Amino acid sequence: MSSPGVAPAGATGAPRGTLLRAVRLLDVDRRRLALAVLLGTLALGCAVALAGTAAWLIARASQMPPVMYLTVATVAVRAFGIGRGVLRYCERLVSHDLALRGMTTLRTTLYERLAAGRPDALVRLRHGDLLARVGADVDAVGDVVVRGLLPAAVAAVLGVGTVAAMCAFWVPAGLALAGCLLLAGVAAPALAARGARTAERRAVQARADMTATALGLLDDAGPLSVAGRVGTELTALRDADARIAAATDAGARPAALAAGLGQVAVGVAVLAALVTGIPAVARGALAPVELAVIVLTPLAAFEATGMLPAAALQVQRSRAAAARILALLDASGDPAPELPRRPAPGAGLVARDLACGWPGRPPVVTGLDLDLRPGRAVALVGSSGAGKTTTLLTLAGLLPAVSGTVGRDDDEGPPSPDVVVAALEDGHVFGTTVLENLRVARGDVTPTEARATLGRVGLDRWLAGLPDGLDTLLGPDARTVSGGERRRLLLARALLSPAPVLLVDEPAEHLDPQTADAVVGELFDAARSGRRAVLVVTHRLSALAAADEVVLLGGGHVMARGTHTDLLARVPGYREAIERETATRPGPPLGTDEGDTRAGDADAAEPADRDPVGGGRLV
Repeated sequence: MSSPGVAPAGATGAPRGTLLRAVRLLDVDRRRLALAVLLGTLALGCAVALAGTAAWLIARASQMPPVMYLTVATVAVRAFGIGRGVLRYCERLVSHDLALRGMTTLRTTLYERLAAGRPDALVRLRHGDLLARVGADVDAVGDVVVRGLLPAAVAAVLGVGTVAAMCAFWVPAGLALAGCLLLAGVAAPALAARGARTAERRAVQARADMTATALGLLDDAGPLSVAGRVGTELTALRDADARIAAATDAGARPAALAAGLGQVAVGVAVLAALVTGIPAVARGALAPVELAVIVLTPLAAFEATGMLPAAALQVQRSRAAAARILALLDASGDPAPELPRRPAPGAGLVARDLACGWPGRPPVVTGLDLDLRPGRAVALVGSSGAGKTTTLLTLAGLLPAVSGTVGRDDDEGPPSPDVVVAALEDGHVFGTTVLENLRVARGDVTPTEARATLGRVGLDRWLAGLPDGLDTLLGPDARTVSGGERRRLLLARALLSPAPVLLVDEPAEHLDPQTADAVVGELFDAARSGRRAVLVVTHRLSALAAADEVVLLGGGHVMARGTHTDLLARVPGYREAIERETATRPGPPLGTDEGDTRAGDADAAEPADRDPVGGGRLV
């Protein structure tokens, strides 16, 4: 699903100027573009000149003149043949360099705008859809320069030049060639574009679905297998592939007709030259050698127009990609104002009468008040589906508040990456060294700091066992480490961040009870240092005695709040949950009364494949 304001993957009804806006973001160097057009025109011009010169040479040689009369034409044939290949190679170098530079510029602009814009524009995008937009869609917009605009410009310049040269020999043949070039260069691409619009309208959503589904299968194969959803996802993948094939078939008929129209134009041009040229030769108005030139030259002149149907297809594909990219940029809004890189001492986070929920859905938590100032440790607990993660995302600025307020307690704005850092369960671990993964939070982390912080989260023995220590390369998204090691690596990264407010989602996940309690205790110790506030979202209650406040969520509101000791004394459900946890016996989820299913349904409605970015910094 898409967030409000972001065009869905299949949206192709782009307004006028969509592709032009995207091309402007490529920041194309006009001098390089002009050079590419010149080189392309000269390369195909050599092909046309080669055909005309070779026709003249063959016809003139048939008259058996002295060899000296043929020397210039012979050298010209060789020069045009060599020049065609050399100039085409040079044109490819310039045009591809131009396109690759443009893609780099567009992708950089996209990353910068998304990082600085509104985070709620992205939280509902599937990871695969977002990847497709910043990957394949950017490439498609860049391809329009090499495969769309450049061939059209070369065909236009070459067509005018060829028609002028033909008119110099025989005007009727030149005019006939002009008409046929328009047929092959305008009518055929328009027909191809019509078929491309039909195909793109049906295929763009299918391609996005296939990318998102395939990426989900690759990244989450284990969880999907446990949930029994692999078969469903494979069926969805096959369905997306079938829809792509059906869309391609739907656009194939107009494309084939366009290709046939181009061949018809070639035949008509040659026939027109013969029909008008033969009587002219009989009247003496045209030399026999010149007849060979005006008949054979059109065969090469149509090489440029032969690329235009494919160029029209590329323009339509790039236009659809541009619409998706611009929808993402527009939805992210204007970049946020630049904030100080170092927050003021004592800066924290305050929420008043806060209601949290996903855009377009009822709130899952209402009436929440929180004070997260450096030195305070707060635990947010409740059953699965009580809205804990949704609340954390809202506090981090990754989701907009449904109502109420949440912001910095220094009255200087909403949550920002300099004030709030969020350590989520699906935080990304990069395929680089351990040290560089920790430096995501702070670029100047020293090896000594890294070792000390890893020791704080219980990874000192793990680090000692690595072949290269901090310089050991981790697999993509930490696939070479266990779930518990990955979780604690993300916590170490969060602890190294300079932000004064730390929000942690389920730090005890994948850990044994003793290690889990130690990790949660380390987080509370970080708050007691007085340098930062810590909010911990957790199911585990045994380590919460060190928290300044425990907030129990359930039924869409705050059921109880107070210290761990206070809740043990006056909240039966809390005390029973502690007893079950100690005895490791299963029981009804914490904070859910018998028969009450509202809390259990709340977070279950959240997209399972969300990939939130932006707002408070993710580590």
